[in-house]
Amino acid sequence: MLHPQARALLDLIIERGVPPTHTLSVEEARRFYRERRHITQPEPPPIDTVQALVADGPHGPIALRLYRHGDGAGPRPALVYFHGGGWVIGDLDTHDTLCRQLAIASGCVVVSVDYRMGPEHPFPAAVDDACAATRWVAAQAAALGLDATRLAVGGDSAGGNLAAVVALTLRGEVPLAFQLLIYPATDQHRTHDSHRRNAQGYLLTADTMTWFHDHYIADPAQDNDWRASPLRHPDLAGLPPALVLTAGYDPLRDEGIAYAQRLSESGVRATLLSFERQIHGFMPMGRVIDEANEAVALCADALRRALRP
Repeated sequence: MLHPQARALLDLIIERGVPPTHTLSVEEARRFYRERRHITQPEPPPIDTVQALVADGPHGPIALRLYRHGDGAGPRPALVYFHGGGWVIGDLDTHDTLCRQLAIASGCVVVSVDYRMGPEHPFPAAVDDACAATRWVAAQAAALGLDATRLAVGGDSAGGNLAAVVALTLRGEVPLAFQLLIYPATDQHRTHDSHRRNAQGYLLTADTMTWFHDHYIADPAQDNDWRASPLRHPDLAGLPPALVLTAGYDPLRDEGIAYAQRLSESGVRATLLSFERQIHGFMPMGRVIDEANEAVALCADALRRALRP
């Protein structure tokens, strides 16, 4: 059953006539996504340090935002975080509150990445930026007061896709210690049953998924590229431990579960955490969905345990 608070949010969206993302221009969709956060997200909690940084990337500079809370002795563990939004919408501000929450609750430094997005910068530009940003954080760890041996990658939705791809790309190059994959997109083919079962009525629809896909993927043949569809990679062995979080009323549910299963079958320590009554994108919505706050706490606890000295 759908959680009553999720149902109430969906009803409110209908009542207020909020247009579906796939009916909007890219500019309008980005604006709606930024503005919606004021209705659904908690107030951003105070944090000791928020710092703007710039990493070098193959397509030019990449804006980063670093969150640090508390003093803590010695170098700190860190999470490189990639925001959601279908590789088309979202930015550092849309996920500011979530990054603050994770930094405060986990004790990790969080570095949020403003990667390039489609349609201006189609696949694989977002992957290139995500990998370059992670390499840069690892290389600058000492200067930033971070422990390069306790570095995690994470993200939600499209950001979960990028985190999984970064872990695959940097395997054997950067010693990542953990993956936090929040309702990740893992297969651009969108053929798992949840894409049919949850195609309409739960915020992220099949039409919106197609809209995102087509603004990000220029050539359908690229769906087979594991940098777009990490579930399609033939070898997941040797990856860092992972927490995969899914939502029951999410088109991406089954492909997230499939990725967790593939990780476990490949000998990777992977935990699947499923919020069966929730919709896609619920985790930042702690103002209107109580389980969102529980999800943040559980993710922060997983980070703290995985990255402890």
